[in-house]
Amino acid sequence: MKKNNFPQTIRFDCSLQIEASGEDKAVPQFSMVAYTGGPMKIAGFSHPVVVDLEGLSIDRQNIPIRLDHNPKQGVGHTHRVAIENGQLVAEGLISRDTSWAQDVAQSGLRGFPWQASIGADILEAEFVPTGRSIQVNGRTLKGPLYVIRRSILKEISFVDSGADTHTTAQVAAQFDEENPMKNETPEKEPVDLRTQLAPEPAAASEKIQAAATADPVLEIRQKAADEIKRIQAIRTVCSDKFPDIEAKAIAEGWDLVKCELEVLRSSRPKAPAVQAPRPPSDPKIFEAVALMAAGVDETRLRGMYEAPLLEAAERLRGIGIQEYCERISGAGSFPRFRRDASGWLQAAFSTTSLPGILSNVANKMLLEGYNYIEDAWRRICKIASVNDFKEHTRYRMTGSFTFQQVGADGELKHGKLEQMQYGQKADTHGIMFALTRQMIINDDLGAFADIPRSIGMGAAEAIADAVWGRLLSNPGGFFSSGHKNYLEGADTALSVDGLTAAEILFGQQTKPNGRPLGIGPRILLVPIALKVIAEQLMQSINLNETTTANKPKPQANPHVGKFEVVSSAYLSNPSFAGSSHKAWYLFADPNRLPALEVAFLNGVDRPTVEKTDADFNTLGIQFRGYIDFGVREQDFRGAVKIKGEA
Repeated sequence: MKKNNFPQTIRFDCSLQIEASGEDKAVPQFSMVAYTGGPMKIAGFSHPVVVDLEGLSIDRQNIPIRLDHNPKQGVGHTHRVAIENGQLVAEGLISRDTSWAQDVAQSGLRGFPWQASIGADILEAEFVPTGRSIQVNGRTLKGPLYVIRRSILKEISFVDSGADTHTTAQVAAQFDEENPMKNETPEKEPVDLRTQLAPEPAAASEKIQAAATADPVLEIRQKAADEIKRIQAIRTVCSDKFPDIEAKAIAEGWDLVKCELEVLRSSRPKAPAVQAPRPPSDPKIFEAVALMAAGVDETRLRGMYEAPLLEAAERLRGIGIQEYCERISGAGSFPRFRRDASGWLQAAFSTTSLPGILSNVANKMLLEGYNYIEDAWRRICKIASVNDFKEHTRYRMTGSFTFQQVGADGELKHGKLEQMQYGQKADTHGIMFALTRQMIINDDLGAFADIPRSIGMGAAEAIADAVWGRLLSNPGGFFSSGHKNYLEGADTALSVDGLTAAEILFGQQTKPNGRPLGIGPRILLVPIALKVIAEQLMQSINLNETTTANKPKPQANPHVGKFEVVSSAYLSNPSFAGSSHKAWYLFADPNRLPALEVAFLNGVDRPTVEKTDADFNTLGIQFRGYIDFGVREQDFRGAVKIKGEA
């Protein structure tokens, strides 16, 4: 099993608890369940991650406590870290004299729901493929997932929002029952944490030392007093001239002698710094190489990776598929079988590192292709979620909720509650591509990386085709005179008068009881041919044109800024039945009154790409991409269609 084929560090979230220490609340304490042993979704991994607690190394008990993983935002340290009952637990002190420690302590004691995030260095990892089961942390888990077999716990951080939204944090402070006013904290006079953390060191130490052997709480206070003295001595030595040394000395528990030596060493003249290149085995280097081969813009690459890594990737630019697989897999060389070129590629894919790197590349290229395609449909459609592939019925509550005058008896009248039903169903849309034998023999890494981009574009096109095809085909007479949401005639061109007529038509929609709907249009949807006219109508204060020459020219535009302009090339594309370069629409806010709804399975609105083994009839490696969604019309009152000029 290869090392360092995954992100070098991981961070995952947990719940924690903060308590005031002892009667005087000198040093707040915290306790937490850092990890429960289950799967987690972590950035840098395409599948859930499980940390094997048997392989988690805890090389010391005084782990640094930070805010948001920033080494310069110290909070405190742990005095106990252990694995108990299949969980990682930690206890410690908010011992730092910093503004961040003050924020954490005061916010926690006031009830702010802090969460915790743990950072660990990864030494060894394993990928569990789909269909395979594995025993980890006393649980039976099924792939696909990653198992971190060996890692080292490095730090713990307070965070205000973690990946696990179900975690909670509580603060327990001791209250004076006889004088409850003492427990209130003035909002305009925040407590200075330094006064809490630094009572008279000598007096506190003597007091605590007298009873330390008899009371474990007092023993903790003694340790806290000693820690305060150590921190004060370190700050005296550093004297605000060596902030990095000061932060590191406090966080890592240095004694005074070590701190003084480090200050002396840092005071010496330094030789010019030489930046060492990233090791060629860094997985992110190979990600960047593949993205370069696929033609990703350098500006975007600089936003994804740091400069030294891109420099290392640049030295590998132009390599082929075979060398790429060799370098990732750590193999000296694969036999180059020109008659059966897929043989060494299959061997490369059997390693641990190559699938993980290519999975990251595939997802980046997938989203790039997905975002290439016009997504104007997102502005007019409600985005929803379904949890299976069954036919679903949507309900929208209607009825009479008009307030009525209350009589002298004070009796309130009952409102009438009704409902309207709409259908929805998700289906799977997908396609399969092959890294062909010809591509393999030609050693074309660019073609290799470009496959997932094509899959992403195909997914976006499938959604756009479904939405616009549904809208233009007008199923069941969705837009019709009977629904009072369709207008035609010579005076329906996009203009001041046409917009006025459309707005009036929209305003005639009613509730089931016949009263006005009370919801106006928000979006003006037009084909590309009408985009300029639509923008002029929404942006120009004065207009000098009207649809009828005999009418006086208006001095002011009554519709300026009324609607959001959305345009789409699909509306006038002749490949869609019902297309037109003159017809236009008014839509209500889709979240208030949706005319169309796009529902994704489990809310996943991005496609998935996977590598599959080629079947007997295919020479090469296959990739498949799929996305699960459905498109259905909802409330006809949420939109009007204007045919335009006859």
